[in-house]
This record gives sequence, C-alpha cells and structure tokens, in this order.
Amino acid sequence: MTPTLIFVSFLVYTVLLFVVTWITTRKANSESFYIGNKSSPWFVVAYGMIGASLSGVTFMSVPGWVGATQFSYLLVVAGYLIGYTVIATVLMPMYYRLNLTSIYSYLEQRFGFWSYKTGAFFFLLSRTIGASFRMFLVVNVLQVFVFDAWHIPFAVTVSIFIALIIMYTLKGGIKTIIWTDTLQTTFMLLAVGLSIYLISKDLNFDFNHLMSTVWKSDYSKIVVTDWHSKQFYLKQILSGAFISIVMTGLDQEMMQKNLSCRNIKEAQKNMFSFSIVLVFVNLMFLFLGAVLYIYSSNHGIELPSRTDDLFPMIAIKYLGPLAGLVFIIGLISAAYPSADGALTSLTTSFTIDFLGLNKRSDLNEDQKKRLRYTVHLSFAFLLLLVIILFRAINDRAVIDKLFTVAGYTYGPLLGLYAFGLFTRHQVYDKYVPYIALSSPIFCYLLSENSIVLLNGYKFGFELLIINGIFTYFGLWLFRIRNKSVQKKVNN
Repeated sequence: MTPTLIFVSFLVYTVLLFVVTWITTRKANSESFYIGNKSSPWFVVAYGMIGASLSGVTFMSVPGWVGATQFSYLLVVAGYLIGYTVIATVLMPMYYRLNLTSIYSYLEQRFGFWSYKTGAFFFLLSRTIGASFRMFLVVNVLQVFVFDAWHIPFAVTVSIFIALIIMYTLKGGIKTIIWTDTLQTTFMLLAVGLSIYLISKDLNFDFNHLMSTVWKSDYSKIVVTDWHSKQFYLKQILSGAFISIVMTGLDQEMMQKNLSCRNIKEAQKNMFSFSIVLVFVNLMFLFLGAVLYIYSSNHGIELPSRTDDLFPMIAIKYLGPLAGLVFIIGLISAAYPSADGALTSLTTSFTIDFLGLNKRSDLNEDQKKRLRYTVHLSFAFLLLLVIILFRAINDRAVIDKLFTVAGYTYGPLLGLYAFGLFTRHQVYDKYVPYIALSSPIFCYLLSENSIVLLNGYKFGFELLIINGIFTYFGLWLFRIRNKSVQKKVNN
C-alpha cells in the first residue's frame, strides 16, 4: 500500500459520496437540514444508523480491545438492547408527541429556561469531544500512512477532511446524511467481512476452522464474575443499557435521524430492527479482533503499544495491497459518519436551542440560512482545534476515552430526563446548571478514590449511572415543596 494508492482510494470514495450528496440536495431547504422533511424511509434510517453508531472507534478500537477484555464487550452490547427498548417505547413517543426538532426543548417545557440550556450545553460539550475523538482516530491513520510521506502537517490533513464534510453537509444536512450513511455502512461491513476472509486465507484456515480456533481461545471469554473488575458482567449489561439511552436516546445527532421518519410507528420499526442487527455487527468486530490476535501470534508479530494500531498495522503491513485497500475503504467509511452527523447535530442544537432560529419571525429564509451556515462553519473550526489538541494528549485506546468522557458529560442529561419523566416535581430552575456541573465533579472524586473507599472496587462504564444518580438526587433536593409555588410554576 503506497501513499498514492491510499490517497486515490480516499478520493474515489469521496467522489462517490458527493454523487449521493448532489442527488439528495437538489431541493433541500431548512426543514430538509433539520428533520429531512419527515420523509426518510425507516429501513434506510435503520441501516444507516449502524454505520453512525459504530464509526471509526468501533472499526479500530473494538478489535484491538479484545486482547485485554476478550468478548466481554458483548455484554455491553446486550445491554444496548434494553436501552434501545426504553428509547423506542418511552423517549421517542414523547419526542413525536411534542413535535420536537431539538430534543432538549423538552427540558424547557418540563422545567424551564436554565434546565433547557443546561441540557443543550452538555450535548454540545459531549458531542464536540466525542466526535473529535472519533475523527482523530481516522485522520491520524491517513496522516501516518499517507500525508507524513508527503511531509504535509497534521493540521492541513484535518482541515482537508473537515472541508470535505462541510461541502456535503452544509446544504442538505440530515436529509443528505440519511442516505450517505447507508453507503458508508455498506462499505464498512464489507471491509470487516473481507478482512476476516483475507486473514483466514493467509492462515490457510477454512471458516469452520477459524470459528473453532476463536471459540477455543481465551479471547472468546464473555462473562467476568469478579465484581472488582471493570468487566464484571452486571456492570457491563447495566452500563450498556444506560450508554445506549444517553448516547442515542438523549443525543441530538442520533435522535435527529429518527425524527426524520414519517411517523412514530416507522421510527420504532427503525429502532427495533437497528438494535437487533447491531448486536451481530458488534460480534463481527469482536470476532475480527480475536482473528487479528491469533494471526499475530501465529506469525510472531510484536503487538503495537497502542491496541488501536493493531488492525491497521496487520492490514497494511502484512496482508498485502488488497487487504490494505479494504482496510482504508472501511476506515474512510467509518470516518465520515463520525463527522457529518456530529457537525449537523451541533449546528441544529446551537441554532435551535441557543439562537432560537425556529422562532425568529424577524428573519427571512435567506437570513436564517446564512446564520445557519455561519454556525456550521464555526463548529467545523472548533472540531478542527479539538482534534489537533487531542493528538497532542492521546495516550490510550480511544474507545475507552470516549466512554469515560461520556460518563461525565452525558450523566447530567440522564439525571435531568429521568427526573422529568419519572416524577411530577418542579425544580428551582436557576439552580439546575450548578447541580449538573457538580455531579461530574463528585463522580470524578468518587472514581479516583474508589479503591480506598470501596474496598478495591474500580468503576467502569457504570460511572455514567452514578453520575445520573447524583444529578437526580440534586434535583430532588432542589425540588419545589411549596404547593402554591408548585401550582404557579405548573401554570
């Protein structure tokens, strides 16, 4: 795999993406950008969401993660099914009933102005960090294998990548992304399947032999019974359920795609079908990870210091040009959904939640469009800066960083929505930002001292749940107890 061949592959795929963009944006308007004119076929949304959910993080980090955690991540995925059921039966019906464009406007109706802004702020923070991590993972590979050879600085590489994303999302928004995600999901899954095939061929294993080898290896271990471990099975299942609720059901990017379906019934069909398929897709990635480690062991290959580098190293350096080409196409397919949906949802949230663009009667359509373009370009620049910063500080598997950060930033959202949905209490709205900011700090202190305080216990992804509980408890303490005040607020 020469740098030129990799770059040409990138260009060809990008051209194909722009063809889809041209088709979908010919009659696009503001409603197309925000909710796809509420005309997206549910099965297209479901299929495309697979690629959007996986992204470059799953493509590289999950296979590399198998060396340390075996198949225990599969229990997190099983927990997703619980979370997606809650989303389909509790959250989505509410979003459709209230006819929301931004899902955080629910908080304004339920609690008030400051709760609304707090929820939107935490989403903007979470999505900016998370999307930057995901994009960094992919762009860094292109930098190492292509642009370093041509002495092009990393900042220029990132700028090129983000400029391409701006070009195909600026006009069509969610309407374009619904269809480009289907293209990207297809190429990503083909890349995984072909990679497994090429490795098995190099090992002279037929598929049955490969399956048997993986199943008999230590990598196939799913259940960890040590409650001290971060991979303890109950932690994994519960964490998976709550991760899916906050990172899908309380996430503007993922819900924006669901809200583009014609009605709630189709949106629910999308969610249930997507969740079932996602289990098998994640199993494919874990299987690929085990195969990569078996291949390394059989060929005496020294493992890289960062597990994220295992898949690209073997695909590009050891399996020949075809495997390298398959990997690059799959990686590019994983990269674009990480960025396009994030940029569109960040623009949507800021223009609706902070600028109130949907309520601005003093602006005509052209003025609203120009303002939306300005916000879109501003967030693209912000993502550029965060990616460059992340490259300077990255020191462990990106997926671990992603979920750790999500545990701190999505936790307050979990607490806010849980309190709003499962109680009838109003709260003193002006105190909500302080409660939401305090919860992650308490969580951090608890996590850092848990070994001493909790007899050796180490927090994993369940930190997200604890964070939500802190927020919920804080809202309970600041609930309005005076019935006359409560009545006045409700009215």
